[in-house]
Amino acid sequence: MANSQVIKVALLGAGNVGSQVARILTEEAPMLSERVGTEVELIGIAVRDTSAKRHYEVDSSLYTTDADALIDAADVVIELTGGIEPARTRILRALTAGKSVVSGNKALLAKHGSELQAAATKSGAQLSYEAAVAGAIPILRPLRDSLAGDTVTRVLGIMNGTTNYILDQMDTTGAQFEDALAEAQRLGYAEADPTADVEGYDAASKAAIVANLAFHSEFTIDDVHCEGITSITADDVAAAATDGYVIKLLAICERDGEGVNIRVNPTLVAREHPLASVHDAYNAVFVQAENAGELMFYGPGAGGAPTASAVLGDFVAIARRLVLGGSGVPEYTYAQLAATPMNRVVSRYSVGIEVDDKLGVLANITRIFAEHGVSIQTIRQTKSKNASGEGVSSIRIVTHRASDENLRKTMAVIDSLDTVREITSVIRVEGE
Repeated sequence: MANSQVIKVALLGAGNVGSQVARILTEEAPMLSERVGTEVELIGIAVRDTSAKRHYEVDSSLYTTDADALIDAADVVIELTGGIEPARTRILRALTAGKSVVSGNKALLAKHGSELQAAATKSGAQLSYEAAVAGAIPILRPLRDSLAGDTVTRVLGIMNGTTNYILDQMDTTGAQFEDALAEAQRLGYAEADPTADVEGYDAASKAAIVANLAFHSEFTIDDVHCEGITSITADDVAAAATDGYVIKLLAICERDGEGVNIRVNPTLVAREHPLASVHDAYNAVFVQAENAGELMFYGPGAGGAPTASAVLGDFVAIARRLVLGGSGVPEYTYAQLAATPMNRVVSRYSVGIEVDDKLGVLANITRIFAEHGVSIQTIRQTKSKNASGEGVSSIRIVTHRASDENLRKTMAVIDSLDTVREITSVIRVEGE
């Protein structure tokens, strides 16, 4: 390739992101060629239906349904089809043949990333996937390259724009979850089926990818504890605001002794923390390292053009390496840290409990917390009457740091009390 006059690019997929990548590869070809050091040519776009209408139309002769032939003719393959298959098989075909690949396929990378990276390392190809996490925000390359000489201790971030928009609307307007979701769908932030977003699966895939690079170990989505935001109510958001917090869906990866805990869950974040000021559908990732200290990466986490920017950044880096005749850069998983269970997590918690308005109920609850080693920092009680005229008390407790195991045992005992009507919420507190 060092003597080649043209780098041939195969594009798999022409959806929202793929169409923008095609636009840049065609409209900005002279600029890309200058930056790479040789001519760049988009030789074809593999799609399921060549006659379908695209977000951005290019020369119709570029469209093909024969992805394999396109891969075989290319020097670099850009995969933007999504899903596990046939994307996995196609990427393996390219990497095995020594062709470098750029992918934005977070679900595939979170499940089979180690297999794909092994194939790339064996053939000397490069596998790059900056677009798989946080759209245009450069976070994976800083973890892999810029912080390679440091020790990352913790990564926490907002890695899903849909849920951030929903929670931000609930915080700023007082909307219920269902209403905020409907608005997100109307604006195009949420899919018709929003399950992957609101149940946390999308963020969990990204957390697994981030943990691999941050801690030089192999993790998959199966190592990620995942909780979504469907149980978050307007009352939870209002209570958080009263206590000086905002609720965010955070992906958290942190060293835990000899292992790493990876989790996605709704979290109370103090208003003064940088992540609390991330609004709308934006993403932000907060990195803590031993020597660099605290770093924050912020920007649009989705969208065709922003994500295409990340794709083309990976492509230019790969193409430059091909021009110079270098092989791909492998990922080093020398640390081989294990994923640790949730019962070892130590955090603060906000707990909502609805109880009968009777003498001694609150004292009994605080006693149970103490008996299980969970110290209470603040407690707030409000009284009301239900539809039957019965007295009801809503208790909101914020704890000091406690283990997840002790908190779960505490809540199990409290839930069994006759005077407890419902445990309305248990939300972790982070970022302080």
